[in-house]
Amino acid sequence: MAQLNAILLLHFTFWPMLCIGLQSQYKSKIKCVFQGDEDTYSFYQGGDVVLGGIFPLHSSPISSFSFFKTKPEATKYQFFTPRALRWMQTMIFAVREINQRQDLLPNLSLGYHIKDSGDDIPVSVKRSLLLVNGQPEKDSGQSCTKDIQKQPSPVIVGDAASGVSMAVLRTLGSFKIPMVSYFASCSCLSNKKEFPAFMRTMPSDVFQIKALVKLVQYFQWTWVGVIGVESDYARFAIQLFLKESETFNICPAYVHFYSVVLMQDAVEELVDILKSSSATVIVNFSGESELHSILKECRRQNLTHLQWIASEAWATSKALWGNFGDLLKGTLGFAIRRADIPHLGSYLRRVNISVAQKSDFLSEFWEETFHCRLNGSLNTHVHGEQPQNWPPCNGRESLDDVYTPYLDVSQLRVSYNVYKAVYLIANALHDMSTCEPGKGPFQNGTCGCLSQILPWQLLYYMKRTHFTTLGEEVRFDDNGDPIASYDLMNWQRESDGSLQLVRVGFYDASLENEKDLVIDEPAIMWHRGEKAPESLCSKSCLPGSRKARQKGKPVCCFDCIPCAEGEISNQTDSNDCLTCSKETWPNQAKDQCIPKTLVFLSFQEPLGIILWAFSAFGACVALAVIGVFIVYMKTPVIRGNNIELSFLLLLFLCACFLIGLTFIGKPTDWLCQIRYPAFGISFTLCISCILAKTVVVLMAFRATLPGSNVMKWFGPAKQISSVILCTFVQALICIIWLTTKPPFASYNTKFMSAAIIVECAVGSEVGFWCVLGYIGLLACLCFLMAFLARKLPDNFNEAKFITFSMLIFFAVWITFIPVYVSSRGKYTVAVHVFAILASAFGLLLCIFAPKCYIVLLKPEKNDKKHMMKK
Repeated sequence: MAQLNAILLLHFTFWPMLCIGLQSQYKSKIKCVFQGDEDTYSFYQGGDVVLGGIFPLHSSPISSFSFFKTKPEATKYQFFTPRALRWMQTMIFAVREINQRQDLLPNLSLGYHIKDSGDDIPVSVKRSLLLVNGQPEKDSGQSCTKDIQKQPSPVIVGDAASGVSMAVLRTLGSFKIPMVSYFASCSCLSNKKEFPAFMRTMPSDVFQIKALVKLVQYFQWTWVGVIGVESDYARFAIQLFLKESETFNICPAYVHFYSVVLMQDAVEELVDILKSSSATVIVNFSGESELHSILKECRRQNLTHLQWIASEAWATSKALWGNFGDLLKGTLGFAIRRADIPHLGSYLRRVNISVAQKSDFLSEFWEETFHCRLNGSLNTHVHGEQPQNWPPCNGRESLDDVYTPYLDVSQLRVSYNVYKAVYLIANALHDMSTCEPGKGPFQNGTCGCLSQILPWQLLYYMKRTHFTTLGEEVRFDDNGDPIASYDLMNWQRESDGSLQLVRVGFYDASLENEKDLVIDEPAIMWHRGEKAPESLCSKSCLPGSRKARQKGKPVCCFDCIPCAEGEISNQTDSNDCLTCSKETWPNQAKDQCIPKTLVFLSFQEPLGIILWAFSAFGACVALAVIGVFIVYMKTPVIRGNNIELSFLLLLFLCACFLIGLTFIGKPTDWLCQIRYPAFGISFTLCISCILAKTVVVLMAFRATLPGSNVMKWFGPAKQISSVILCTFVQALICIIWLTTKPPFASYNTKFMSAAIIVECAVGSEVGFWCVLGYIGLLACLCFLMAFLARKLPDNFNEAKFITFSMLIFFAVWITFIPVYVSSRGKYTVAVHVFAILASAFGLLLCIFAPKCYIVLLKPEKNDKKHMMKK
């Protein structure tokens, strides 16, 4: 629609000089007739080169509809913008400053022709056409070939809004008339195929968006509302913001566009969206004029908790503070770089009542500032009918007595961009003027023509110009964009209630990625409280948990799931948990992996203390029995029960008790290789001795038969030899085991998640069960022999006691096997030690307790007569 309006304006409505043929009954002649109203609402000064300028002195046009029965009225607006008047005056100041310099354009004078764009596309296009074509006197009757009243401008400084600038560029672009904007930041304007004649002193939105996204990410606001005015500027900016925010997992709670002219129902709809959302941070892309009705409705609905993030279009706009300071306190936004322009403040203050009466712009400003009517003023105020109750201005009004954004030179940002735009054009003209014939950049070495400047030649020099002003080196990239640099501004309330714009950081696109944004967080005054507000769809997942996205919702909405067993997360908002290594395990908070506890049967723990105490006690009992046997060695009870084998058996039982100690403590390879062979050989010695004793008892009664000489084969030497022979077989099994797959210390992580079981792996399962099997074989033989000799008649017969001891031995080791296989860790070792001690105590008590009982407590039975009694 904007393009169509521009074309219609260009071809039919506002073409400033239209030659028409008028025929008369007397004669026919050609006149130049100005179509449309005479537009005197401007600043103008002639010169060798007149720079055009369009600025949004008014904004928010009031819609009206005409039936064309009468002459259509001029467009009226809701707001007058003193700040834009300062921009206009800055352009005039820069032109006059350049004209006074001798080092820049010494032989060329600059002029200016400045008009109000009304922040409205049709008006901007009309007035830009007036600028580039010049303007004749109304009904002057001049010939088309004669001079016109106001000179055409080969270049335009403007406009502020991106959408308005795009419409003007599409109209003037075919003529390659350069346009330098001081405030249009839309990234779309960097498209040189569509806008080849465009340059700007305002950074592209690409950099502003990067700065805004990094600001939001810095304060961990992952759930933000995004709103903007229905314009190309906001649409492109929001599109870039949404794309860039995906990189940092920032989600829009909502995206809403609103019209430039907001009706009440549209305002209520927008505020309802803000109110219903859980997002407390709002990023707004618009100008200051569009915010009035939104903030007014926010106050009406008591929506006062929002943290506003301003785009550069209103980041330093003080006009909003007077009515909405309580809502906007703490606002953050990036503003373009500021500068102090020497003498500009004093130049602006030259305006008085007499000066104001000479200019339509200044007279309206004067009346708006002091709410009075100037004598002879014909203004009906473009933004509405002049209030009838305003008194006449008395001449005593002074700008020193009031505050107005027009005089506020503390935040010269857009004004500085206007200043640089004028200097850009001046330096380009200076380069043209210093060109040497034959060395020019154009065909055949020609230079640009200064007498009749061709816009495309001027554009060539502008694109290659770089200069220094107010200490800043100004350069432009291939797209005609300057290097981006922003100040982070914070809206703070002073003690008197006034607004103080405080610089709390900066963004510099020329710095490295991690250093481009710097924020002085303690200097920030927040809307509420002393710290940054939260704006989250879901609260952050603490270390020890991970994020699980909620189905059907943006990535910023998630549940926090504790890490599974064996996993940790050591960062906030982890997407996945990390698995600990085999040697480590999560701590209780599951935020770090710690070394696993080494689990083994130690001497210090209660179970270990009990077992080694019983081992020591058993060994001591065995030694005590040996002592009894030595003391009472010549008594019948001791001598009648194979004293040699009894001493050996007691020594081996003592060894069995002590072997249990090798199972306690932290296993090592050498300890494991000693433990199992020592266990097998010691028990083999014990069972071999018992077997030999049983065989001797059985053979002794067989030897009493007439003609039997069997006892010659069972003397003491032969008995010991049999024990050695039986033990040799076990030793051979152990040697083969140790040389093939010996036992070793193993760090087992399979059975206990949070601990490492330090155990002795048997190495060869065959070797381990062969050792146990051989002991079992000897025990079976021993039990069989004892069972056969259990009813032999003499009192000193040991067979029945051996039978009982073997029964206990079998009960212990048969129970041991399933318990051993099913237990884990140190309890496996404890079961093994318990089996050793239980079987050893069984042998010791069953075989030797009866003898000690008689020797120590029944000495009267310890004689030969009693022993021979049947």
